[in-house]
Amino acid sequence: MSWMILIIAGLLEVAGVNGIQRYIQGQKVSGILFIVFGFAISLTLLSIAMETIPLGVAYAVWTGMGTVGSAVIGMIFYNDSKDVKRIACLAVIILAVIGLRVVSG
Repeated sequence: MSWMILIIAGLLEVAGVNGIQRYIQGQKVSGILFIVFGFAISLTLLSIAMETIPLGVAYAVWTGMGTVGSAVIGMIFYNDSKDVKRIACLAVIILAVIGLRVVSG
């Protein structure tokens, strides 16, 4: 159950980062709502997951999900670069997160 909570926390971190971009682009109200609720719930869920998942693993997975998720959102919605090298680096992060899950039991 802790891993599911951690995955939801990672997805909500992406929502918070998306809120920052919305705010910058002039969508002030929705941006602030995404920032506040995304990060508040994400951090709360991260702390719950860390009750059974070791700190280093939980934080690495959470930040990895946030990094990859934010980059993908940027590519899809904000016209960020879709360079093959960038995508390859994101794939390495995904493999590392999966590896942490596998070795952490």
